[in-house]
Amino acid sequence: MDTTWVGTLPMTDSPARPQTAPVGIPARVRAAQEGDAAAFEAIYRENVGRMHALCLRMTGNPREAEAMTQEAFVRAWERLHQFRGESAFSTWLNHVAVSVVLTSRRATLRRLRRVESTDDLMRLDGPDPVRPSPDSRIDLERAIALLPDGARLVFVLFEIEGYSHAEIARELGIAENTSKAQLHRARGLLKEVLHDRP
Repeated sequence: MDTTWVGTLPMTDSPARPQTAPVGIPARVRAAQEGDAAAFEAIYRENVGRMHALCLRMTGNPREAEAMTQEAFVRAWERLHQFRGESAFSTWLNHVAVSVVLTSRRATLRRLRRVESTDDLMRLDGPDPVRPSPDSRIDLERAIALLPDGARLVFVLFEIEGYSHAEIARELGIAENTSKAQLHRARGLLKEVLHDRP
């Protein structure tokens, strides 16, 4: 399926109509659950900027973030019937986006491991980013984007999305101590980069 948003939804993948509509489901979301494409388009327009920002923080790559954002909305449409209003709809959307990015990352790591088997996840990150020159200005978002993959994912999930180390370890398939080490690494790298700001 083409994941490029073109203002229409894949009607063949229309979500199943829920049996009952819990009180916690906003009217627009309920309408979208019932197959109202215009309601889902409005949801998309309201949330696309925030979702893109989350995907960009997690991937550190604008092109990949765009693809992950579109995929997250396709998944949200396909799974909309699963939203029961037990949490805020924005929280549910965030979980969909995080799942899409992590699933993509796991697939990439599996491909890399076929080529080179390693237990050292930090080797898959590549070298630490080069620190910017003292005269360059850098904000927190740009600094996060410069982090190596593992450190960036743990930092975003822990510091921004509020995941615990146990949850991060489960989602990324790593040990809790590795999650803690990656967070420590991320904080150290961010401190170095942000410390050099003029």
